[in-house]
Amino acid sequence: MKNKLILFSILLLAAGCGPENDSKSTPVEPVKAPEKLVNPNRPGFSADSAYAYTAAQVGFGPRIPGTEAQKKCAEYLVSKLNGFGANVIEQKARVTAYTGQVLDIVNILARINPEQDRRILLCAHWDTRPAADQDDSDPKATFDGAVDGAASAGILLEIARQLQIMKAPVGVDIVLFDAEDYGNPKVSDSYCLGSQYFAANPPVADFKPEFGILLDMVAAADATFYREGYSTQYASGIVNKVWNIAAELGYSNYFINQPGGPITDDHYFINTILGVPTIDIIHNDPNTRTGFGSYWHTRNDNMQAVNKTTMQAVGEVIIAVVYSEKPNQ
Repeated sequence: MKNKLILFSILLLAAGCGPENDSKSTPVEPVKAPEKLVNPNRPGFSADSAYAYTAAQVGFGPRIPGTEAQKKCAEYLVSKLNGFGANVIEQKARVTAYTGQVLDIVNILARINPEQDRRILLCAHWDTRPAADQDDSDPKATFDGAVDGAASAGILLEIARQLQIMKAPVGVDIVLFDAEDYGNPKVSDSYCLGSQYFAANPPVADFKPEFGILLDMVAAADATFYREGYSTQYASGIVNKVWNIAAELGYSNYFINQPGGPITDDHYFINTILGVPTIDIIHNDPNTRTGFGSYWHTRNDNMQAVNKTTMQAVGEVIIAVVYSEKPNQ
């Protein structure tokens, strides 16, 4: 993807000892139960469907900008989102890669409940990196990009389907960014070309969701999502909400309540250019050389790396976040 080699700074917090209280003279405040955030009146999530949408994208071949696979996959994504009742806008543009090559890209915006003033943004990238540069055997080979790209888009397609089944209390804008992974590892802003273009040129007037959630590499087995640094910097309240909802649903084994390092991903440009506070749910693995899953930018990023249990956890959390919102009064 982008320059995602990060330094994990997992902080160990120690509670300090204060003076002893005299329980006879100092009343003890009752412990308050944590606020329940999850609305029980929400639709389900089918990991089987999300997996099928992921496999369909992978079936076109690597979705590298400028290829026939990119074109056919874009048509598929647009068709599915239209079929789920969304208002779909294809933002076609030309951007210049770090190589000097001009790329034809397609960002896909699907607006659900467009009449709603209160809106939230759900986003992911759908392109594939041109080469498996982290593959020890063949770093010039192309690869499927099943986890790194297709699965996040597959989860959002399934969420769009569920939003058609049960109307959400707020408007939802789903954006699939192109050309996220076409960059130079030594130059962080050479990545995320689609989101940089979208943020500078939103295809809808006054496009200003209240907050956003980016999904990136969220489908590997036993994935771990730390509280990413830029997410905490720009949208700490949203990080708290999402991680608390995940805990309430029993998914703290995925959503680790510890800080991770900052990662230059699509959300960085949505925050800094568009000004929409947006967080990144992204697989961090402090036990690997790169800080990401061992499949990252290798030929092992195929459908065998996609795990339905992880997809179910992420999908349920995002659905719960959407339906925890309140409409305009």
